[in-house]
Amino acid sequence: MTVLDFDKKVIEDTMDHIVDKTMNMDLTWDWPCGVAYYGIAKAYEVTGKKEYLDVLKARIDEYVDDLGLPKVWTVNTCAMGHCLITLYDATGDKKYWDIVMSKVDYLENEALRFGDNVLQHTVSANNDFPEQCWADTLFMAAFFLLRVGVHEKDEELIDDALNQYYWHIKYLQNKETGFYYHGYNNISKDHMSGFYWGRANAWAAFTMSQVGHILPEAYLYPQFLDIVGSLNEQLSALKTVQTENGLWRTILDDPESYEEISASAGIAAAMLSKGNPLHIKYINKSIKGILANVSPEGRVMNVSGGTAVMKDRDGYRNISRDWMQGWGQGLALAFFAGLLEYENLRSDGAL
Repeated sequence: MTVLDFDKKVIEDTMDHIVDKTMNMDLTWDWPCGVAYYGIAKAYEVTGKKEYLDVLKARIDEYVDDLGLPKVWTVNTCAMGHCLITLYDATGDKKYWDIVMSKVDYLENEALRFGDNVLQHTVSANNDFPEQCWADTLFMAAFFLLRVGVHEKDEELIDDALNQYYWHIKYLQNKETGFYYHGYNNISKDHMSGFYWGRANAWAAFTMSQVGHILPEAYLYPQFLDIVGSLNEQLSALKTVQTENGLWRTILDDPESYEEISASAGIAAAMLSKGNPLHIKYINKSIKGILANVSPEGRVMNVSGGTAVMKDRDGYRNISRDWMQGWGQGLALAFFAGLLEYENLRSDGAL
């Protein structure tokens, strides 16, 4: 019988080192911090280690009480809402939930949208990418809205979140390959340069894999069936382009593109959450590949820098992977946490 092959103590020690290294980063209130702290929050939820919660709370309190919050929200800054949900649930302190709801208010009432109420990806107060949807939005906003909607039993928020998933699937997934494009331009009706960027596929796969776990009676929502179908086809395709090192490349189907760890961690974490036993052999390869890219002090290596929808293949190939990035730290933690909770996850079975 094929089973997950890992040393629990090695994984737990690695997580400790990643958390310590992450908390030493000078991350401001934006999406790199949001993904990094999601990973720490997830690590706390799975392990119950109070020290993870304590360092996270201390840092968030420093932002809120001393440094101040951004004056304008964007889709990207809403990623910080993930750790606030965890902090509120753990402490009951309403100040965290008030910030969560201010982000929800922004997304519901102020954020730029197009077409069938689809969130435009925003990174600043400017209209940087008119009528563009990016896979990144699924993590920063759609997944966040779904978590809040479930938390509050707010069907309107749940419906909006599922609508974001539905249209991002329609706009971004190539049904012929199963892969996701990085972005879609609704004005020009195309995928711009049209590459299958690795981290975009991680954003899509990981967030879709979470829906069935957090949404009660998910099978009663018709759009959930689109999420399941999309994820099934995507993961079936992704396993075919996994490298011998158990990783995925920054352009999935480009053998000359480098192996990229944030994408690899997000995709492997999605396979864990999906719970399909046919994926275990691919996950086992990823365990070795991802561990090999974490330094002894907890630095997740070979993570590509912030990436817009680049103009050409070289644009993606030449994004630096020399520096530590919050999203690399956070997605690695999400993957390792997924390993530790795998036996307790409820599979969505035939769905």
